[in-house]
Amino acid sequence: MSLPIQGISSMATRQVLAELVAGYGQRSKGPITIESVGGVDAARRVQAGEAFDLVVLASDAIDKLIAAGHLRAGSRVDLVRSGVAVAVRSGDPLPDLSSEESVRAAVLAARSLSCSTGPSGVALARLFERWGIADQIASRMVQAPPGVPVGTLVARGEVALGFQQLSELLHVEGITVAGALPPAIQIVTTFSAGIPVGTARADEVQALLDFMVSPAADEAKRRQGMEPAR
Repeated sequence: MSLPIQGISSMATRQVLAELVAGYGQRSKGPITIESVGGVDAARRVQAGEAFDLVVLASDAIDKLIAAGHLRAGSRVDLVRSGVAVAVRSGDPLPDLSSEESVRAAVLAARSLSCSTGPSGVALARLFERWGIADQIASRMVQAPPGVPVGTLVARGEVALGFQQLSELLHVEGITVAGALPPAIQIVTTFSAGIPVGTARADEVQALLDFMVSPAADEAKRRQGMEPAR
């Protein structure tokens, strides 16, 4: 049996990649293994020279790895677009997410909040600064460790209001997804794939990526709370 194609991804795409790999099924010449970790950690490991055949991260992280010579030039393939949703512990009242003003009020009223260390968390921090409330809520912000879903902290009761990619909240038990951020402040991240310069299996990986961006993959992406990137 051939060695598996080895990939690494951020946690946000863990479920969708698992379903897409399963859907690829018999088309593969061998097994495919994709490890999902915190996006910052994944990028660091690629930068450190750890051997992979496939990398899936936020598009800006893929671009940086290409620019630094870790991924092949021209290998970026946009896979999915993912928006941010808000979660509370099961049984807790749902916040009003109908407008930017109502979300700001919910943030100010929450006893504790959390967001990811990924791109959406960075964008939320900028939003709180723009609202002029960053200092006011700083003591109530609970930072989720890399690779730990914000929803897990919400389910434990450690966080009252959690912000994260919808795909990362869908499968967490003990929480209720209150809804997506309204369009005026929605944060959409494009997740893309890149092929490392050191892999000898680029053709196999490209065949997998061709399937992942085909219409046959669209339903799986939507089931996991994402949209096709094309």
